[in-house]
Amino acid sequence: MKRIAVMTSGGDAPGMNAAIRAVVRTGLEYGMEVYGIRQAYSGCLNGDFELLTSREVSGILQRGGTILQTARNEEFKTLQGQRRALRRLNEQGIEGLVVIGGDGSLRGALTLHQHGLPVVGVPGSIDNDIWGTDMSIGVDTALNTIIEALDRIRDTATSHQRAFLIEVMGRNCGYLALMASILGGAEIVITPEQTISMDEVAEALIDAYVRGKTHAVAVIAEGAAYSTTDLATFLAKRKDVGFEIRLSILGHMQRGGSPSAFDRRLASMLGMRAVEALRDGKSGVMVGMNGRKIETVSLEDVTTKAREMSEYYYELARILSR
Repeated sequence: MKRIAVMTSGGDAPGMNAAIRAVVRTGLEYGMEVYGIRQAYSGCLNGDFELLTSREVSGILQRGGTILQTARNEEFKTLQGQRRALRRLNEQGIEGLVVIGGDGSLRGALTLHQHGLPVVGVPGSIDNDIWGTDMSIGVDTALNTIIEALDRIRDTATSHQRAFLIEVMGRNCGYLALMASILGGAEIVITPEQTISMDEVAEALIDAYVRGKTHAVAVIAEGAAYSTTDLATFLAKRKDVGFEIRLSILGHMQRGGSPSAFDRRLASMLGMRAVEALRDGKSGVMVGMNGRKIETVSLEDVTTKAREMSEYYYELARILSR
């Protein structure tokens, strides 16, 4: 294999640039030409390819976002769009592809594999919702951003005896909310997997107030059964909660920023292993972190199986919130 390509797709995640860098420099080590595809599958359809050298990826290790940019594309979901993408790849002489992204991006990678193109996926999703890997690129950085924000909010919550509802990312997976509640000392956590009723939230806040706490914090995943705004309105109408209610939606600030040391290390290892997998003749797989090992797992399994949250962490959050 002498010519490969790399793309970043779906939502950006801190550490994607480190993965691109690792793909390029590992490819060069093995005598390959490495092309970057801009704007993900949209760029693939439009033939937006650029030869990447060691110089092009110099100085990007510490940068957030992705130098290749990212986009979502509806046309690629059609058979006609997939054939057009394959035509563009063949025109460039691309013999293998590394796709860095989340669930939807990896579904696209599986489709190209099924059409006969050697493809290896790399998990990049701050929600940590991808089956087959303990951690995805960007999760650690996003979690650190949330914890920093939570610590700052706690200062003002304590000063004014307030209860803060903090909404974090996690449409289908509550990993960030659950970990943030444990590491940030929150009293309440609400996730898509385990939602508590609004009345139960109110009772938990009342309990914290009666026990003499000077503040309370609830961390809520955006994919919870009800919106954080609705919860704030409900609690504000109740006069027995004890605390003033305030709402903070962290939003896209969770995606940005320089990747943490852990994310740089993870992304570098996954990027290198992805190129090695292509060189070894593997396709239709994703490289993931299992324990302390970087291993390959089937993309078919990755895209059909759901990641489950450990009940241990929910129990840990419950006990420590007291």
